[in-house]
Amino acid sequence: MNLTIEDTPEGIPGVVARLRAEFATGRTRPLAWRLDRLAALRALLTEQAEVFQQALHADLGKSATEAHRTEIGFTLNELDHTVAHLEEWLRPKPAAVPEFFRPAEARVVRDPLGVVLIIAPWNYPLQLALAPLVGALAAGNTAVVKPSELAPATSAAIAELLPRYLGAETVAVVEGAVPETTALLEQRFDHIFYTGNGAVGRIVMAAAAKHLTPVTLELGGKSPVVVEPGADLAVTARRLARGKFLNAGQTCVAPDYVLAIGDTAAELEKELAAAVGELFGDDPSLSTDYGRIVNERHFDRLAALLGDGRTVTGGGHDRATRFLAPTVLADVAPTAPVMQAEIFGPILPVLTVPDLDAAIAFINERDKPLALYAFTESPESKRRLAEETSSGALSFGLPVSHLAMPELPFGGVGESGMGRYHGEYSIDTFSHSKAVVDKPLA
Repeated sequence: MNLTIEDTPEGIPGVVARLRAEFATGRTRPLAWRLDRLAALRALLTEQAEVFQQALHADLGKSATEAHRTEIGFTLNELDHTVAHLEEWLRPKPAAVPEFFRPAEARVVRDPLGVVLIIAPWNYPLQLALAPLVGALAAGNTAVVKPSELAPATSAAIAELLPRYLGAETVAVVEGAVPETTALLEQRFDHIFYTGNGAVGRIVMAAAAKHLTPVTLELGGKSPVVVEPGADLAVTARRLARGKFLNAGQTCVAPDYVLAIGDTAAELEKELAAAVGELFGDDPSLSTDYGRIVNERHFDRLAALLGDGRTVTGGGHDRATRFLAPTVLADVAPTAPVMQAEIFGPILPVLTVPDLDAAIAFINERDKPLALYAFTESPESKRRLAEETSSGALSFGLPVSHLAMPELPFGGVGESGMGRYHGEYSIDTFSHSKAVVDKPLA
């Protein structure tokens, strides 16, 4: 990390002032400016892909394939979708005028907010810094990006390259840890976009309240999986394993635990063990497709959970290399430590419940999750899960994938967050929908 005066708490007010002065010129408002900045961001991602791949491998052990699919390619997909539709999204939307106000016209226009702050996490340190930035730029704003200090190689690459491609008057990158983030939160922004955990989310929201700054909080939680009798358990296990063990389980929407209904647990356990072997081989520590835990602190936290229940597969770990094998646990009690907080690692507990009523009750007794997944062939079960539970997203038969569909909103509810983004929803987040009425004077 190469700190400059701008990265210090003392220099941060000047950073924000510079970006606010640029916004005040009005240069960020035209569609041409927005498309130009998005083109520059696209050039950054394509021309510097190898640099980012190396950084992501250094931070999280990501393979080049995974880095492209979940970070670089993901962001390019979001960017290209935005570019293709931005002119349409920005058109003023006519509104009906009641008869007693006529003749008059009314419309809704989307105004840029100003200077936004994006605070990114470490688990997808490139995607979760730049995908929100796509929306911020497309909406006509300038931005401060705060990468995670827990992914130092990626943070350094973003800090070096982002202003070079987009211009320091458009985007500033502030590296650092708690002191720098605290200093940033003391400034007045026009929107704060935070991805991370609920504890820090509360700090962000409290700081934003001092300036009445709107916030988007992309948090997490324990995303449950319901598996009903009659589901194809081999297919279920393969899709679960891919979603759960992507990025070594360090994904906010990863399946957190399984509620296996009736007698499905025993067969599902066998299929999960087979799916892990199919994905990562007999020794996942040798697989180039399997990542590592971000640091020793998180490794120690996860290793302490391995004693809960019975190990179906996995359990191996090596602190020196931050390797923790894809692990499935069975016979886990609801009161076990592994069930008390989001796991955020490659450990998947399987619990048995007697029926769908019990599964729904189990989910509803806990905080609203960022995602809820279910494997069932029953239309009635799908209806009940949609109507009787609350979650940021609901997906049948395919975990995690909704995140990569730019026409779907992504966001949480309750403890799993507030606000939404991706595609046109990002334009909503980073714009003000302004009512305009025009009535002739004669």
